[in-house]
Amino acid sequence: MISGFSEAIFTHDGVDVAYSMDGDGAPLVLLHGFPQTRAMWAHIAPALAKGRRVICPDLRGYGASGKPARVEDYSFRAMGGDILALMDHLGHDRFDLVGHDRGARTAHRIALDAPDRVKSLTVMDIIPTHLLLSELSYQVAKSYYHWFFLAQPEPFPETLIGADPDFYFHSCLLGWGGATLEDFDPAQLEAYRAAWRDPDTIRGMCNDYRAAIAHDVALDEADLHRRVTCPTLVLYGADGAMARAYDVPATWADRCADLRAATVPGGHFFPDTAPQETLAAIRAFLDRG
Repeated sequence: MISGFSEAIFTHDGVDVAYSMDGDGAPLVLLHGFPQTRAMWAHIAPALAKGRRVICPDLRGYGASGKPARVEDYSFRAMGGDILALMDHLGHDRFDLVGHDRGARTAHRIALDAPDRVKSLTVMDIIPTHLLLSELSYQVAKSYYHWFFLAQPEPFPETLIGADPDFYFHSCLLGWGGATLEDFDPAQLEAYRAAWRDPDTIRGMCNDYRAAIAHDVALDEADLHRRVTCPTLVLYGADGAMARAYDVPATWADRCADLRAATVPGGHFFPDTAPQETLAAIRAFLDRG
């Protein structure tokens, strides 16, 4: 999965959390996004593990982690609860936290729910969930139509996606900032394909998006008065859909007490397509002194 990393499964409230781990030192959690798995970190995590203990879980619903039946079990709070319980299990009270896409939204929720646990936060290529959905423009809706397609009642999206999972998820990988399949590492692509060809994973990913609309918007609205208190890096693709539609750092300005921002060449999936540049940006933030 990730070269040199050990693999294990931890169970939290009946849900398996599959994770890879390596290195010694200050703990660092890396959370992947849709439609990927922890294999996304294959070219980034080993370098970060030189001097840190790096933990890369699969989010619930994704990869080798559990896929509960209820939509409410896929809120970012529920996903974040898995990560907090895993870090308790591993004996880490505080940790640096990095997330891309759905992993970034989970990381944001963790930083709000457990501010004493998060030493620093890095969110990659997202704007706040509540802002995206409450002030939706037609340009963003066109680019991010999948939020509303995947959120349709079961089994509508599952049936359509299940007819050709590779076709659908390849369209996602290529859709948000101009990439080609050749830009992705073949071994990582195969790991993603093995996961998303599982009907339970398709259902889990749909439930993730159903929960965002059914549960996370209300949770975020209740916390609009709160700010992330730890140092925060907003990292985004220079050519991605979010950069075209928003001043990405400005969307976070009133939500973070200590904010930095940087871009990485490419579109939404820059951790896959520009891993060395992504690694350099993460390192610069974590080693900021």
